[in-house]
Amino acid sequence: MFPGFSSALSALTADSNAIDVCGNNLANLNTPGFKAAQVEFSDLMSETIGGGLNPAQIGMGVGPIGTNTNYIQGAITTTNGPTDAAIEGNGFFVVQDPGSGQTLYTRDGSFQVDSAGNLVTAGGQNVQGWLAVNGTVNPNGPTSNLTVPTGALVPGTTTTTMSLDVNLNAGATAGSGSTFSAPIQVYDSLGTSHTLTVNFTETAANSWSYTVTIPASDLASGGNTTLASGTMTFDGNGNLTSPAPGSGPQTIAIQGLADGANNMSIGWNLFNAAGDSNITQLSETSSLEGETQNGMAPGQITNVTLQNGGLLMANYSNGQQVTVGQLAMAGIQNPNTLISVGNNNLEASAETAPVVLGGANTGGLGQVLGGSLEGSTSDMAAEFTNLLTYERSYQAAGRVITTGDQMMQDTLSLIQG
Repeated sequence: MFPGFSSALSALTADSNAIDVCGNNLANLNTPGFKAAQVEFSDLMSETIGGGLNPAQIGMGVGPIGTNTNYIQGAITTTNGPTDAAIEGNGFFVVQDPGSGQTLYTRDGSFQVDSAGNLVTAGGQNVQGWLAVNGTVNPNGPTSNLTVPTGALVPGTTTTTMSLDVNLNAGATAGSGSTFSAPIQVYDSLGTSHTLTVNFTETAANSWSYTVTIPASDLASGGNTTLASGTMTFDGNGNLTSPAPGSGPQTIAIQGLADGANNMSIGWNLFNAAGDSNITQLSETSSLEGETQNGMAPGQITNVTLQNGGLLMANYSNGQQVTVGQLAMAGIQNPNTLISVGNNNLEASAETAPVVLGGANTGGLGQVLGGSLEGSTSDMAAEFTNLLTYERSYQAAGRVITTGDQMMQDTLSLIQG
């Protein structure tokens, strides 16, 4: 009779623990990157009674339950969060606890930038990766905390080349409405912008003169504002023939700037890389169709974003985008040996295989998707089904105990009677 009690008691314990596992899975239905655990039952050894060719074997119940974490891919949802990231495929993000310095692993990519500029998890762990040097990442080097240089100022870039895409009206009459002006903004060594104006004036059929001017207030002397001048001629198809293709850029020299910046020398490219003229003369209204120059004003970081591939990018107020670093990923052959330590983090156990670090899409590691999060693998319908199964098993085990108790009471009554 007593083995029946112990078997039923083991079932009560196992079913109770299994219900706890279901409860944890259901509690984490909305936890990013959570991997649901599956319950595993195993029987205990049997007691052999009797002998002969067919001895009786009476089981002694169920052993303590085991759990197996299912590391299948969770559903990926686009969040548009600037520093959210999801792993599509194998691998884990690598984080470090700031207090203990312990290296941990997670599939939860809900990252954010703290007040010190560190990229951290929702629980405050530092995200690990490779910092960029001059915008270039070396994923073969040692990892470190990914840190954004908050408040950093990127210096301006002096303009050294420029171009204008202009059409001059071939139908204009010299001396009557035949002047057209095209402005372009350039930057000096201090990052100050200056608006240059290129003035075109038709002097004869297929012939135009030009001057490049700067506002007098931009010059320390306030004197001559004409920086460059010359003439242009066109053929019958409206193509620029003089200056001729291959003659090189026209030089625009700016000296004595009022803000004390260095003197400037700008090369005005009249032809593109294919040798076609940027300036045409066709029977259409004179117009500026586009302009380019390679200068830039100083800028400060406005925000940071995680892009596909795990690249951490800093966006500046002047439109410049600079690579700050790249997320490190961990490849683990036997992830079931990892131990959950809370905050969606896992730590390696003594049975965990050596961890291999690498970038996204390398060495069997998955892709990192920016602006996305991986959902939980908990299945509500499956967990409710499991709950009903464990509940009925619990009730059945309880019934075994009450039946055994009644039988013992009946036996005692017989003995006492």
